[in-house]
Formats: sequence, C-alpha cells, structure tokens
Amino acid sequence: MKILAHTLAVLMLLPSTSALATTVVPLKGQTSQTIQQDTGTCQSQANAQHPVQNSVPSGGRAKGAVTGAVAGATAAEVRGRQHEQVYDQIDDDTRQDYRQNQARSTAAAGAVVGASRQRQARRQNLAASEQSVTANNSVYSSCLQQRGYDVLP
Repeated sequence: MKILAHTLAVLMLLPSTSALATTVVPLKGQTSQTIQQDTGTCQSQANAQHPVQNSVPSGGRAKGAVTGAVAGATAAEVRGRQHEQVYDQIDDDTRQDYRQNQARSTAAAGAVVGASRQRQARRQNLAASEQSVTANNSVYSSCLQQRGYDVLP
C-alpha cells in the first residue's frame, strides 16, 4: 500500500515537459520527499542533456508574399527600363499599375513557396523534436533507475 501511495504521488509530480507519461515505482522504500527530489533532479539532468523545444515555424506565407511582391515590382521596373523609349512615354499611373500587377502575381507565387518552405521546416522540427524527446526520456529513466526506481511507460 505504501508503494502504491508513493507511485501515485510521483504520478502527480511528474513534470509536464516529459512527452511520455511514466510511472515511477520506488524499489528501496524512498519517501515521497525523496521521490520528488529524485524526479526533479533527473528531469533537470535530462533537460540539460537533451532539451525539448517545441518551436513551430510561422509566417512562411507572409514572408514569401513580401519577398515575391518586392521581386515582382523590381523586375517590372527593370523590364520597363530596358525599353526606356516606350516606358518614358507611358504615364506614371499606367507604369504603377504595371508594377503593382507584377507584384501581385509574384506575391501569390511567393506565398506558395513560403508555405511550402514552412511545411518543410515543420516536418524537420517535428522529426528533431521526436528524437530529442526520446533521448530526454531515456536519460530521465536511466537516472531514476540508477537511484533505485523502476520506470514504467
């Protein structure tokens, strides 16, 4: 009964940063205070060796759209300057409309490219995060086992 009480106490004290819920069973009659200290120490050690960060890239579409719009407007200006004789004869409003239309089309393409890059970055972050969580849990379990606990998934 005492082991059951300690196990339940440990389940309540497990840090929320751990990705997998674990059950810690004291094998040497550790007190609840010792269990709390040991789990805290082992979690700190695991986080120091393999920190778990959940960063989610965002803003890929907006960045892509801005980059595309700038590139489109610049390209439209360069193309216009290549044909200076005709370009100079066109009024400013028409030139501006031309640059804005080019900026809109390349902004749409940039948003698509930005979204694609963002999805790729998310997949890479997810894979790295999963590896980090696995390593973190392994260090945490090993630390507790060395201190006389049985760690069950």
